[in-house]
Amino acid sequence: MISPSSDIAFTPAVKAIQSARGSREAYARMEARGGFRTGVDKSLAAFLEEIDTAYLATANAAGQPYAQHRGGPKGFIRVVGPDLIGWADYAGNRQYVSTGNLAENDKAFLFLMDYARRRRIKLWGRARLTDDAALIATLMPKGYGAQGEQAVLFQVEAWDANCPQHIPQKFDAADVAAAVAQRDARIAELQAECTNLKARLEGTS
Repeated sequence: MISPSSDIAFTPAVKAIQSARGSREAYARMEARGGFRTGVDKSLAAFLEEIDTAYLATANAAGQPYAQHRGGPKGFIRVVGPDLIGWADYAGNRQYVSTGNLAENDKAFLFLMDYARRRRIKLWGRARLTDDAALIATLMPKGYGAQGEQAVLFQVEAWDANCPQHIPQKFDAADVAAAVAQRDARIAELQAECTNLKARLEGTS
């Protein structure tokens, strides 16, 4: 029997706790349907186009975990293949913890958050780094002021979308600024109309 894709997260220990706390039956039904989604479908690709921030989790050979923020313009994480996504890794503080971890343990986890729409997606898979200059250039967002040092290729083995419960709604500063500017322009337009109407009324009195 083929194990459901969700077994990548639902280990026997996890399932035992789910049974003890009353959620195992619901997840067993999901497992009967195959578990988590796999590969990159249209919905995941569309989600990636709207994402400007992500958290990459890795672990070294001894199992010591590490999580690192990755960001860029919306859509900086690109679809590379049917089950492969990637992004340009920018030069930073040069600690290279994720780089070192992936050199000895390619298991990785990617956490994507869309605060404005209160959505989150979790991806399990394996990641590798490459210094292929052509690929780095392809993955670099156009016009973005950063230096692409290497590229990360993430092989998607399973992914799942969580419910919006407890996700605080937050908006990007640029989106807020654009909305405020649009509002202010509309207010100015209405004020001008009021001034013109007032002048016309006074002229007929």
